[in-house]
Amino acid sequence: MEQQPRGTLVFSTIGRPHYGFDLFSLRLHSSIEHRLTDGSSINFNAQFADNHQSIVFISERTGSPAIFLTQPGNPTPQFLHSVPGSLFHDRPVIKNRKLYFISAHQHPDRLFKSWSALYSTDLDDKKTTRLTPVGCVDYSPAVSLSGELVAVASYGSRPWEGEFQELNTDIVVFRASQPGKRVLVCERGGWPTWSGDSVVYFHRRDDHGWWTIFRIDLPHDFDSATYPLTTRVTPSGVHCFTPAAMHDGKRIAVATRRRETNFRHVEFFDADTGTFSPVTSTVNPDFHHYNPFVSPDSESLGYHRFRGESTQWGGESIIPHLEPVNSPITQLGMLRLNGSFPTFSPDADLVALNPDFEGNSGVRIVKSNGSKSWTLIKGRTAFYNCWSPTERHVIYTSLGPIFQSAKATVQIARIEFDPSDLNGDKEDIPCTVKIITREDTGNNAFASCSPDGKSLVFRSGRTGHKNLYIVDSVNGEFNGGIRRLTEGPCIDTMPSWSPKGDLIAFSSNRHKPEDAAVFSIYVIKPDGLGLRRIHVAGDDLDRERINHVCFSNDGEWLLFAANLGGVTAEPVSFPNQFQPYGDLYTMKLDGSGLTRLTWNGYENGTPTWHTGDDVDLGRLRLGEACEVGDKLKGQFDELVWISCDI
Repeated sequence: MEQQPRGTLVFSTIGRPHYGFDLFSLRLHSSIEHRLTDGSSINFNAQFADNHQSIVFISERTGSPAIFLTQPGNPTPQFLHSVPGSLFHDRPVIKNRKLYFISAHQHPDRLFKSWSALYSTDLDDKKTTRLTPVGCVDYSPAVSLSGELVAVASYGSRPWEGEFQELNTDIVVFRASQPGKRVLVCERGGWPTWSGDSVVYFHRRDDHGWWTIFRIDLPHDFDSATYPLTTRVTPSGVHCFTPAAMHDGKRIAVATRRRETNFRHVEFFDADTGTFSPVTSTVNPDFHHYNPFVSPDSESLGYHRFRGESTQWGGESIIPHLEPVNSPITQLGMLRLNGSFPTFSPDADLVALNPDFEGNSGVRIVKSNGSKSWTLIKGRTAFYNCWSPTERHVIYTSLGPIFQSAKATVQIARIEFDPSDLNGDKEDIPCTVKIITREDTGNNAFASCSPDGKSLVFRSGRTGHKNLYIVDSVNGEFNGGIRRLTEGPCIDTMPSWSPKGDLIAFSSNRHKPEDAAVFSIYVIKPDGLGLRRIHVAGDDLDRERINHVCFSNDGEWLLFAANLGGVTAEPVSFPNQFQPYGDLYTMKLDGSGLTRLTWNGYENGTPTWHTGDDVDLGRLRLGEACEVGDKLKGQFDELVWISCDI
């Protein structure tokens, strides 16, 4: 049997720990909200199931997005379905005892292609059928009122071209009884929704950049007719997306972004009168509301939002320091971190992290079982940490702003503290902070320690280009000197020193230095010899965006974040994700054994890896609520790339 990676990895997901999503509904002409889910984990992307009392939806309470169903009178949602081997499900719909959903468990025929495809499961005999043709990619399914017709946003067999704001998908329709006979009814469009059996609404950007709802009127013989006419529905001046159509053919519910508010809200739009009617802005003006859905009788409207801090609804109100998630590899445990840039202590019983690398939140330590945390540095911007492999009391970090130019002032700091202080009741741990790079040398960051603890490799912009350097881990460049490891008009960054001591891996665009969006894995010996690129993407090498590389303890495996699987869901339907194509992968040092570890609509990154079996997870269990952590406040960002200043 081929060897597989093992141990425990910790990683971050942009914004996800703060979502606290629950599903809510309103009866039309009422301002009284009803919570439809129970406050466990996050719950989202629902549809009413045949009436306004039951919903089918996605929940992550079992460690990955799976399909659940609510039933009247039962406060606990019922686990409905999960395809064996799938760690991602999305947009479920129940119609005529059939469950339609997106899953991402089957490998596509090449890299840089989404794994997302449409499936249906007969709820009586439990048989699951792939409806998306092999080699094609589908998102966001919608089923007509009768259940006879299905619409999807589809790439067809085209590869992903790297876009992540508006996906280059088309609207495709087929009969549920003939999924292989697909008809492209409109080029450019996403998130279809049916009104009756003959009208499809969808969203796309107009020529000026406004997200807009369009309409297609399908003839009865649509599968033998030419492209039907596409009509614009919503006006310029307001972003409208993720529509949900009423079956009267006149009204649609849409999520909007307006100049006068910073929040995403759900509104009704009347196509006959051309007018909007506010819904959620009058109920919860300071919450974001996502992905509306309507009942078959057009009398109820649903959506998901942060459940709120109030005790009115109950449910989980704590963000755990570490949250177990499902792993595709049995011997590899995975923990999502509330923070970024984790690093294990030498004994793997502690993890250092940055709570928020864009704020002044500094450096924190948490137990590897998530039961307690301490603050080392606060009130300073810090990012990327490395725990000395030989000194329990020493952590290295970068002080200064992240994502800045080569000349911006960022410095490597050595933090020392007394580990015995972690045994008491202190929350703030006294420490000393020693700067080991010169202030006038520009952007110094991403330090990684040699296995003997004596040297650091880091990235510096002191020459105007970001290259790698090695310094003494105690005295830095002041008394110990500095040695340049790489050079060139490129970006060499995020180095990781192998625990074997023989190699340093890093991300670089040195194969295409004019493009700051492409990064591949390179390795080099600590003496500067043996520089080589590790080929991951075969013939598509110049499309690689690979970052945050690190080694397994034996130095034989690499763990990294990459764009190799495209985009798993429509990004406009989520809160902000800077790089929604970012997923985690492992691969052997020789370039073989590439394995995907994460599937979702989020950006996953900044991993660290302890490959021993000695990580104490304590009470950390999949699906169990945590009582220790930070207060859940719904502090996540809306899409930063949607602007009303057009």
